[in-house]
Amino acid sequence: MVPGAFVDYFAAAAAAAGTLIGLLFVAVSLRPEAVLGHAAPPRVRAVAASAFTALVNSFFVSLIALIPGTSLGYTAATMALLSSYQTMRLHLGLTRRTAALLQLVLALAAYTGQLVVGVALAIKPHQTGLVYDVAYLLIASFAVALGRAWSLMQGQQADAEQEQPQAK
Repeated sequence: MVPGAFVDYFAAAAAAAGTLIGLLFVAVSLRPEAVLGHAAPPRVRAVAASAFTALVNSFFVSLIALIPGTSLGYTAATMALLSSYQTMRLHLGLTRRTAALLQLVLALAAYTGQLVVGVALAIKPHQTGLVYDVAYLLIASFAVALGRAWSLMQGQQADAEQEQPQAK
């Protein structure tokens, strides 16, 4: 159960996540072949998908938190599991040379934290302190997603991919 004091926060977070997802679509559509095309470097595709995953996680956790009487714990835990799976799937497809280890560790740490807090909140749904934890984890998720999206816009991922020598 989400206390009434959090309704405005989760409404703003859901709106922000939805807007940022839309902006990510616009950014990708400006260079679709360079980001998602068959010739796009795997790391670039992974960064784009990873940013999308973090924003979708934030969007659904926030949106479902607004439904009266819904358990935020189950939602947070479910979205953490889905986001962790997607993140692992993205990174397992990368070669060691292109894998962004720090990106993987930060994402999995955030999703693991969200899973732990979600399970605790499912067990103790009236524990307001745990709702604060979910709120702060959403802020971390936004920060990671925005960092990834910004690096895509700057073309840093593609540049790093091109600078590394090809394995023979």
